Amino acid sequence: MSLEAGADAAGQRLDQWLAAKLAPGLSRGRVQALIRQGAVRVGGRVADSPKRKLLPGEWVEIELPEPEPAAPQGEPIPLDILYEDDALIVVNKPAGLVVHPGAGNWTGTLVNALIHHCGESLSGIGGVRRPGIVHRLDKDTSGVIVAAKTDRAHRALSEAFADHGRTGDLRRAYVALVWGVPVPAAGTVDAPLGRASDRLRRAVVPAARDDARHAVTHYAVLERFGRHGERDAMASLVECRLETGRTHQIRVHMAHIGHPLIGDRDYGTAFRTKANRLPEPLRASVQAFPRQALHARLLEFRHPDTHLTMRFEAPPPPDMGELVEAFRAL
Repeated sequence: MSLEAGADAAGQRLDQWLAAKLAPGLSRGRVQALIRQGAVRVGGRVADSPKRKLLPGEWVEIELPEPEPAAPQGEPIPLDILYEDDALIVVNKPAGLVVHPGAGNWTGTLVNALIHHCGESLSGIGGVRRPGIVHRLDKDTSGVIVAAKTDRAHRALSEAFADHGRTGDLRRAYVALVWGVPVPAAGTVDAPLGRASDRLRRAVVPAARDDARHAVTHYAVLERFGRHGERDAMASLVECRLETGRTHQIRVHMAHIGHPLIGDRDYGTAFRTKANRLPEPLRASVQAFPRQALHARLLEFRHPDTHLTMRFEAPPPPDMGELVEAFRAL
């Protein structure tokens, strides 16, 4: 949808003007959310803030989302269940499985599988599109994820994940196969994340930017591959622990320090030619690997009912495990 700002728009905030033009279909809050998601352009460029002031004659384009279905339905999708009781369920999510319904993925998600497994009562927890979901993993990231089965559990777990373990028992650890080896071997990436030019991606941005979100990742090198020295390994296996939980956080942070994840088509494109320097059959394995090499291996939290500390671990799936072994053969 395209709209032209008339003379009366001079000096008005973008969100206020759009909300008035689109009322009553979209609220101002929804308009602000769309702007922050990169769905609004002014003069052909993605709008950088809801507060942006308009000039007469400017063209504003807005990409309206498709209507959402009323509620997801249960589907008989197999689940690798690590633990389950009356309050929650812990699953080892495979790569390729979307966590909750959204644009382009209204069916075939973890939510659809959970509703089928747990019953329709789950659909009332946490909202229409995300029943029981208190955190998420990217579609092509595998590993441990917990979902709530009661409102009480949903509130408690949501608070724990919102706090990111600063005052509680929440711990999350991932393993990532990255290009090169980070120096120092253990460290912290403290860099705010915001929208990239492509609204589906994220980037490190100045802290003062309107959409900047605090993001901290702690990392430690576990193993080096094809190593001639401390600093010139071809690749390395890294453990990442989250202090915050932003979209694509590990992927963006590791790319930011010069060590993108192997297989990452969004944030590692500049390193794709490095595979040409690898010997066969490793070269073919890397070039054929269909996703980012990232796995959520550990999740630890306090049970919302028993208050006992629960710890769950899952090894990387076969595809990533085989890729790691292929690097070890160097």
